[in-house]
Amino acid sequence: MTDSAPAAPVAPQLGDTAPDFTLPATSGETVTLSSYRRHKNVVLVFYPLDFSPVCSMQLPEYSGRQDDFADLDTVVLGVNRDSLHTHKAWAAEYGIEIPLLADMRLDVARSYGVAIEDRAMSGRAVFLVDKEGKIRFRFVEDKTGDYTVRPGEVLKAIKGL
Repeated sequence: MTDSAPAAPVAPQLGDTAPDFTLPATSGETVTLSSYRRHKNVVLVFYPLDFSPVCSMQLPEYSGRQDDFADLDTVVLGVNRDSLHTHKAWAAEYGIEIPLLADMRLDVARSYGVAIEDRAMSGRAVFLVDKEGKIRFRFVEDKTGDYTVRPGEVLKAIKGL
């Protein structure tokens, strides 16, 4: 008998049910993905680190388009491994108003196939979860320093639902 490492979770694909989770948020609440079912589409924006240069462009850009997303019955959630304290300081400094969720053990990043274990952070990725809980758009950047999927592209995908 040999010991083997547990299999890595398979990253969800288009049409798959989005892995559910509950995480603490900067809003002071805990957020459960499935609580949005039948009510809202959800855009999950996984990003590596608060206060990093590319993330400090990406999340404020999504936050600045919050009304455009809301007009399409969609909420945007930022997800990474930083603490709520770090999230709150970063959000205050950069004017980020979307909820930032603290995935400190990378469990959610793992379930979406975007954890970078050797760097203890998530990769940069965007998932659109429709009101039925199905993944309808997914994009994972090749490198954490890349930021190619802008909010406009995600808004276009929502309009196509």
